[in-house]
Amino acid sequence: MKLSFFKKSRNTFLFLIAFTIVVVPVFYFLVKVDEKLPIYNPTDINPKLVDNSLRGKSRNHKIGDFKLLNQNGEIITNKNYDNKIYVTDFFFTRCQTICLAMAYNMRELQEYYKKDDDIMFLSHSVTPVIDSVSVLRDYADKKGVIDGKWNVVTGDKKHIYDLARKNYFAVLDEGNGDENDFIHTENFVLVDKSRRIRGVYDGTEKENMQKIINDIMLLKEEYTK
Repeated sequence: MKLSFFKKSRNTFLFLIAFTIVVVPVFYFLVKVDEKLPIYNPTDINPKLVDNSLRGKSRNHKIGDFKLLNQNGEIITNKNYDNKIYVTDFFFTRCQTICLAMAYNMRELQEYYKKDDDIMFLSHSVTPVIDSVSVLRDYADKKGVIDGKWNVVTGDKKHIYDLARKNYFAVLDEGNGDENDFIHTENFVLVDKSRRIRGVYDGTEKENMQKIINDIMLLKEEYTK
């Protein structure tokens, strides 16, 4: 076999290697679609979770203003969560069922993000008359709540229930927040820096905490581009 054949084959081989190294990554970059979390509006949510007044809304839904009291008696508003990504839920201190797993899982998330100032947590009492500031303080101590990182809050019942139903879409039960109304939900809701819902998860399931961590990673990438 002639030597020229081997030279040609060698040149072709080197060309193919160079082509693969240069062209394939460029092609991948051009066709790659950035993975982003969905932005949830009322029309994207199970209608049973959405208040009748909002079921036709298909864009620009944001968490409304709120004003509540935390475990230290401090006023907590949406301003405390400005430019933050946060996970929120609804609980009550006397709950001996789903709230136990939810509190444990929220604490695990808090531990994971303990040194990340971008991430915060917010838990609303659904029995605010019972869950006074002093009761919340005792609860926070038992659950390992880090002040300034995770607020467990009480306040006006109707206000809290409106947040659950008309803002976070966290509960199936209908009601008006009066003294006979009661909500109980396992949902964790992920909210971005623009006060938009980016994920809803079963907070009792430990495996969903990794899903939340993965989703927060994706969400944080949006703010680094």
